[in-house]
Amino acid sequence: MKEKNIQTNPLWTRDFTIITLGSVVSMLGNALSGFAMSLLVLDYTGSTFYYALYMVIYMLPRVVMPVLSGPLLDRLSRRRAIYTLDFCSAGLYLAMGLYLHFGSFHFIGFALATFLIGTIDSVYSVAYDSFYPLLISEGNYSKAYSISSVLETMTMLMLPVSALVYNSVGIVPLFLANAVSFFAAAVAETQIRADERYILEREQEDGEEKTERGVLRRFGRDLRDGVAYLLQERGLLAVTLYFAVSSFSSGASEVIGLPWFKATFKNGEYVFMLVWGMTMVGRMIGGWVHYKIKFPTQAKYAIAFAVYIVISCLEGSYLYCPVWAMMVMCFFIGILGVTSYNIRISATQSYVPDGKKGRFNGIFSMMNTVGMLLGQLLAGSLTLVMPERAVLAGFMAVTAAAAVVFIGGGKKNVSVIYNTQA
Repeated sequence: MKEKNIQTNPLWTRDFTIITLGSVVSMLGNALSGFAMSLLVLDYTGSTFYYALYMVIYMLPRVVMPVLSGPLLDRLSRRRAIYTLDFCSAGLYLAMGLYLHFGSFHFIGFALATFLIGTIDSVYSVAYDSFYPLLISEGNYSKAYSISSVLETMTMLMLPVSALVYNSVGIVPLFLANAVSFFAAAVAETQIRADERYILEREQEDGEEKTERGVLRRFGRDLRDGVAYLLQERGLLAVTLYFAVSSFSSGASEVIGLPWFKATFKNGEYVFMLVWGMTMVGRMIGGWVHYKIKFPTQAKYAIAFAVYIVISCLEGSYLYCPVWAMMVMCFFIGILGVTSYNIRISATQSYVPDGKKGRFNGIFSMMNTVGMLLGQLLAGSLTLVMPERAVLAGFMAVTAAAAVVFIGGGKKNVSVIYNTQA
């Protein structure tokens, strides 16, 4: 009887509809301006070094800010944090648009703005990931995250539009449009009425310590408690470690993919877009499947484990295949990728208590970012002495081994998390 009640809970509640529509507006605006910013740096500097520096400056806050913001977001209103950060983004993009309209491009100023954007985005991602589950009705986690994955995939369609608009009218209209998008999303998010009970629970846990301990001491204790929680939860630790290694290999794939296609094929960048465009198609179809069909609860762990191995094999070998086979393989990488995402995030977010979601998501995000940066640096270095395809195959072999060690070796604890009704 309980199973029946869970399945009949409506997904499209008022709050879930607001957060979904708000994220659509902000994601589309961000995709339009984000790609154009990369083009702007290349056009004004004409330097690959400055382009790489721009990317590093954006990523640096993602190493530190998720871990620092997690403890705070387990005490404060995540709803307020989300709409406040969206208002800040609106103001920042408005200021950047007006400055470039009336002034001129300077890399140092642009780098500072990029660092601020990276800081806001890194804190926002933890706040959003920790607040979003509170708006999902019981039993609908898989459906909700299938919608989220499809929307994220659809933002990739904005990249050609971004390039077209940028080349036609410049970046200022894109910045102004993004400011409007973030402002509209923020206004909508102020209307969410979700009950953030974890705040009261944390205050009750503190008791008299709230007056006896300073803010910094409580912050330090919360941070230590978050790390201790992850170390204590062996299943969550295994999942986190595996995805850190997976991000390590993803960083290598980002460094190797486009240069290899450009060096191998005439107009290789278009071949690259064609091949990896099939991943987007696969992710959209996979998201639709997850929205319509629920996998058997007791089979989720086995499905996820198999998916991790197969993705590593496909991505480690696809560069050795003809283009048509690459497209087919990337199509399945897309389907399997969204399956991996859906099972992992719906399971972990339903498993982690509301009062600890901020710290868990912060640590998870930080480890993924560090893994990706290390992968990019190591892969770039190895391509100086090894063939690019061999480097990628080696990275993916490491990821497959990590799946065997962490997910396979941790079956008892990981299956408890994955094989849940979500």
